Parts: sequence; structure tokens; C-alpha cells
Amino acid sequence: MKTGNDVLERARENIGDAYVFGCFVPKDYPNWHDCFDCAEALSYWYYQVAKILYGTNQHKNPRTADAWTGFWLIDAKRFGKFISISQAARTPGAAVLRIGAGIGHIVLSDGLGGTMEAHSTAKGVIASTLSNRRWTHGILVPGVAYEEGHIIPVQRPVVYRLVSPYMTGDTVREIQNRLIALGYELGKADGIFGPKTYNAVRQFQVAHVLMSDGEVGPVTLAALREL
Repeated sequence: MKTGNDVLERARENIGDAYVFGCFVPKDYPNWHDCFDCAEALSYWYYQVAKILYGTNQHKNPRTADAWTGFWLIDAKRFGKFISISQAARTPGAAVLRIGAGIGHIVLSDGLGGTMEAHSTAKGVIASTLSNRRWTHGILVPGVAYEEGHIIPVQRPVVYRLVSPYMTGDTVREIQNRLIALGYELGKADGIFGPKTYNAVRQFQVAHVLMSDGEVGPVTLAALREL
């Protein structure tokens, strides 16, 4: 049986490849280096190693199966196994997913607190970290063997985002003031992270080649404060 480590090693072959949001990858193409987005990358790596179609809109034809973070969540509910983020952090090859009001993201755990992922337009396919980022689910794919290592601490930051009820406070007001100063239309800075703030954050992220999920974590907040 193929292992999570096998999937991780396959993923490393694509370091440096381009990220294109919405890029489609034929899962059965053995030497693909054209482009990836986050879900297409993980589905491609799993198919290349284990010949399992997972996180896709159908499970029969690898040439046409389309991957999406939402499909990863659906398949995990139907076929897979959810694990904690801390368990995923110490399990090579585990998938780690973020689902929210905006665009989701999914990465492959390296078992040491790091990731392999199709990150963003600016960075492409890279090795990165799980810490200081928001995650919602750890996922194991059936038909793949996994081995857990030692406990890995994963720092979980406050991430300002569109939720119900809306997030509020001085940091939200600071985010709004920075966006207004940079020319984004929000009206007044009311300290409430609503749809207008979410849309302005996404526009800022696109303009500055950041991950455009509409969420303000440490990276986006630092970028706002630097300008």
C-alpha cells in the first residue's frame, strides 16, 4: 500500500511550478509542470501515487476529474477520515484544509509542522508552514497508509474574516482605516468585518499578489501595516 510519505515525496517534484487559480490538471498525466491551484495539486499528487481520485467532482476518469477544496470536504465526509490539526501536523501526507466564507485552501502536511502546497500566484508550489495560519480540518485519504510522528505545536493566530456574527473590534477598525487610506471604498471605518470589508480585503490581496481569500491573518495584516 502506498503511504503518506510517498505522496509527500511526489509533491516535492513540483516545487517551483506555477500557481494559477482555477488551473485544471489531468490527474493521469505523469510529468505535469504547467500550473496548479491548491486542490488540483493535492488531487494530482494522490492520484499519481495511489491511483485514487479524491477531492474531485467525479471518481472515474482522471483525465477529466476537476478538483476543488469543497470536493475535498465532501469526499472526507463520505469516504475519508477527519483528524485534528495537531494530528495532521505530525502525519506526513495528511491533507490540511481551510474552509470559510471565501476561497478555501488545502495543503499537504510534511509531518514536521510544514507543508507542501500550491500557495499563490506570487509563490507557486512551495514548501511552507502550518503555523500562524487558520485551518479547519485534517483529512486522511482511505487506501493510503499513514504514520504519525511526534507531537508538533502549531501556532494558531487570530484571523479576521467574514463570519456570522460579524467580527468586531479595534483591529478590524485598523484594517478598515488602512484600506480606506489606500483608496478602497468602504464608507466609514465602523470596526465591523462585514461583506464590504471582505471584498476590499480581497481586492487588496489580489493587487499585492497575496493569497486572495478575503481573510486577514498575519501576512495580510503585516502587508497592510507596511504600506
